Amino acid sequence: MHSIGEMGRDSGLGVSALRFYDRAGVLVPARVDPVTGYRWYAPEQLGEARLLARLRQAGMPLADVRLVLAGWAGADSGDTGLVPRLLDGHLRRLERELADARGALSTVRALLEHKESSMTTTTTPTRTARLTVPATEFAAALDAVRFAVGNDPELPVLGGILFDVEGADLHLVATDRYRMAVACAPTEGHAGERVRTTVPTPLADAMRALLTDGCEAVLTVDGDAVELETQGRRVAGQGLGEEFPDYRRLTRLPEGRRITLDVPALRRALAGQDGERCALVLTDTVTVAADDSDGIGAAEGVGAAGDRVGVNPAFLLDALAAGEEMQLEYVGPRAPLVLLRPGTEDAISLLMPCTLDA
Repeated sequence: MHSIGEMGRDSGLGVSALRFYDRAGVLVPARVDPVTGYRWYAPEQLGEARLLARLRQAGMPLADVRLVLAGWAGADSGDTGLVPRLLDGHLRRLERELADARGALSTVRALLEHKESSMTTTTTPTRTARLTVPATEFAAALDAVRFAVGNDPELPVLGGILFDVEGADLHLVATDRYRMAVACAPTEGHAGERVRTTVPTPLADAMRALLTDGCEAVLTVDGDAVELETQGRRVAGQGLGEEFPDYRRLTRLPEGRRITLDVPALRRALAGQDGERCALVLTDTVTVAADDSDGIGAAEGVGAAGDRVGVNPAFLLDALAAGEEMQLEYVGPRAPLVLLRPGTEDAISLLMPCTLDA
């Protein structure tokens, strides 16, 4: 017999997926211990689980998956025509969906091109700023967003940090699509219009290396050229030259329920999680749900008090590095989690939740 952990490892499904398919009646364990609730699978179920993993990877609907597995199990009885027809039908459906997606994306591109051409003018707006930033606050802001920088080569604009200068504030923003960090540093010397540029990560890291506590730094933005000078040392380079996403729109969320975090205890609990997701229990505080023998089963317990939301524990640990006093704002199970320091509304982290089922 295989434990659910062994079956998940050998089949490629994972523990939470096996638990989901058990509840759905698709792949039911051969035996469930009546005392502990441990799930055990017969050796012959491994082939079925591997087939199920491939069907899941192909995105086949659950209703068709049931029939494919039934056809697989009944192949010896002569029922050999159903499974090929189901597979062919799903492939045709995927091809239609791909064609529809291509058409929709072509329309989106046309709309974007029309918008860009309509906004183009004969005069190019100037994007220059020269301002003084306290090195301590500048370094803290860089540290607060650096973890959220993306590394997807298909999205190079996310491989940098947005420097957004408006009035006396310098906002720094980074996102990899699954999380976003926003921090703010005070400035002096800029009274012009809003200036934005996306600084590539190596240049931002070089700037951070120059910043020393108690000193002041002079930041200059001239078009795509960016320069930082402090204590007679200087680093300069070019911005990415691409439009960064409108982070103000992305952070405009409905008001949610704020919960004060016990940051040290939450860090300790998250450090013990070795998977890509875990469950948080949200009551008057936030705790990590205890694992049962199957992984995160206790996180899905029926009737347990508090809201439950799945997160990537490593991502949450990164966000918690911003301070010892933090709050979590919970809008809903599908909305981003907002982490912020009390009294600091313009320095936040957003974290997309993940599902606890397969």
